[in-house]
Amino acid sequence: MPDHRSSRDVLAEWFRGHAVPLTTLDPHRTVDDLEPLREIVGGARVVAVGEGAHFVEEFTRARQRVVRFLAERCGFTVLALEFGFSEAFPLDRWLQGEGDDAGLAKVSPAAVVWGAADLLRWLRHHNRTSGHPLRFAGIDVPEAGGQLRPALDPVAGYLREVDPDALPVLDDALEISDRFLRGVGSGAAAAPRYARLDPAEQDALTAALARLLLRLRGAEPLYVARGGRSGFDIARRRVEAACHTDYMFQAMNALQAGRSSVADLSVREIYMAESVRWHLDRAEPGARIVLVAHNAHVQKTAQEPDGPVTALPMGRHLHRMLGKDYRAVAVTHTADHVPEMYPDDSAAGFTLAEARLGPPEPGGVEAALIDAGLGGGITLTDLRRSPRDAQGVPLLDRIRMQSSVQRVRIPAAFDAVLAVPSVTRDRSVRF
Repeated sequence: MPDHRSSRDVLAEWFRGHAVPLTTLDPHRTVDDLEPLREIVGGARVVAVGEGAHFVEEFTRARQRVVRFLAERCGFTVLALEFGFSEAFPLDRWLQGEGDDAGLAKVSPAAVVWGAADLLRWLRHHNRTSGHPLRFAGIDVPEAGGQLRPALDPVAGYLREVDPDALPVLDDALEISDRFLRGVGSGAAAAPRYARLDPAEQDALTAALARLLLRLRGAEPLYVARGGRSGFDIARRRVEAACHTDYMFQAMNALQAGRSSVADLSVREIYMAESVRWHLDRAEPGARIVLVAHNAHVQKTAQEPDGPVTALPMGRHLHRMLGKDYRAVAVTHTADHVPEMYPDDSAAGFTLAEARLGPPEPGGVEAALIDAGLGGGITLTDLRRSPRDAQGVPLLDRIRMQSSVQRVRIPAAFDAVLAVPSVTRDRSVRF
């Protein structure tokens, strides 16, 4: 007999049978309830844990619990964060116990400003007490595409040791960047300032960074002989970060002007994906990475089926690179509001304010959980075998993203979803 139930009914019934209730968001309580995650993760070397919006306290606590479970129960050894590649090296030393507990703001002002303080203070405590310490790795361009100095200042120190003759090229790049980036805190704020820069200076900045990168590549054997392999590899990756950031200035400006390109906006995504691979290749044998970033970055497919593709996400690149060694866990919520970023002229490029949300859309993860009677609890759901229609198309085809909805074939994009019933703005953020 044919099944005449609606797609909404099918999804609700499926979630009632497959969503696993979780007991708490407290990262210091037992993680026994997360055991179903073990089978979802399998033997993957990189497991990404997302968030449906930035600056949400519940998402931070949920991810702390998942990170702890993966470290203590599954042998993960590195936490990689949507955080500057270059800026992460001194922060890793603090997280391993260097300095005092109150020193985070001195070691990494950006971590405090951008709402990562709770996660990182928790990680320092975890590393000291759990017996399963995690190294820390950054994967992103500097200051989310808003600065060059965090990447290039350490390169200047490196060049003084191995090739002082290259310093004038780096100084040229910094001199130009300082004219429009002083006091800037993100790519959103940098883009309009870059647009006001004389086109000749824009070209000179790009040329100086390209010359610097090509010089490093050409002189690699000399640099390695003078400063060692690790020092060269880090310096080159820092210069690559600066080159990608320079490209993003124009890409973000085009986005704000309504003329963005998929290829342009994917430049940051490929840098992050290649940074994950960079860290994986240089970690200890058997290393496994927990990757913490926004859902939009970690998903394994681009937006589809009927929405415009704005970028090829980091997760798509990682899935291409690693195959089954990459898993992605989305984190979402069923509340009727969420902190949202609204563009303004501040140093951050935006202000944070509550956005009211309409009822979750049918076909979405959130609507299905509510229909199943599970929207008021914390749940973890394996999405890989979620229902499909007669043509094999997944019935789940959307998930919340910030205050909007992302159209995407959910089981192709994410292996699992962790959902919470409420969201609270991170009170440490002052935007």
